[in-house]
Amino acid sequence: MAATGEYLRFEDLGLSPIALDLGFFQLRWYSLAYIAGIIVGWWYLLKLIAQPGAPMARRHADDLVFYATLGILLGGRLGYVIFYKPMEYLENPADIIRVWDGGMSFHGGVIGVSLAILFMAWKNKLNWLRIHDYVACTIPFGMFFGRMANFVNGELWGRETTVSWAMRFVEVQNGNAVLGPPRHPSQLYQAGLEGIGIFLLLWFLFWKTDARRYPGMLVGAFLMSLGAARFIVEFFRQPDEHLGLLSLGLSMGQWLTIPMLIVGGWLIATAKGRADSVKPVPPAADAA
Repeated sequence: MAATGEYLRFEDLGLSPIALDLGFFQLRWYSLAYIAGIIVGWWYLLKLIAQPGAPMARRHADDLVFYATLGILLGGRLGYVIFYKPMEYLENPADIIRVWDGGMSFHGGVIGVSLAILFMAWKNKLNWLRIHDYVACTIPFGMFFGRMANFVNGELWGRETTVSWAMRFVEVQNGNAVLGPPRHPSQLYQAGLEGIGIFLLLWFLFWKTDARRYPGMLVGAFLMSLGAARFIVEFFRQPDEHLGLLSLGLSMGQWLTIPMLIVGGWLIATAKGRADSVKPVPPAADAA
């Protein structure tokens, strides 16, 4: 098709952002992506802490799911407001709570989850960095489901291209919905790299190496691999219309990955020096 100037049209896939429509209630795939990411991540976390030397017990993991969910929602929304549209929301602060209109920042969600972990660890006198290691292994599930939901919604597409697998999405131009030019389906690139790719990397490190015995090693690997994946994919993803490209021709998403790469590299480089801090959860906590 590409050879003849024809490209796959997104609308021909027959996808809808609404998974269930009861008339009085609509359930969107994006909402299901969040729910699925949290539930599957919780299930996998229980598998991880069932291994010897876990940094927390089952009851801690159950509490953490609640705190982390709040961190994802509040951090993701506030991150979007602060990083991407601060002036717009400053003029219309009531719109901040309109999460149903879209607008969530992954980086903000990471910060929110990190704060949730710090609070839970402080409250229960646990090693916060080791908990970060275990939670990091579960995050790729949410990233995969989230990017697939972006694709189903036909949003956050890529830059214009002529590759054979390019797609034409419905875009709004001058208030009218029109068929846009062929673009990279960058949502799928991100689902593959940030979801499947990082999960496989952390799976290997957790189950096939001693990485979990070095506090910070797993979360450092997560931050570095995510930062690298996001930095690369941003070259194929269309920059946010209201921001465009920033200094050095980089997008906001790329600039936000730099702190992740720095912190991740430092955590990996210093992980072995923290090996002596690995201690089992006290028996009174009913550790697995």
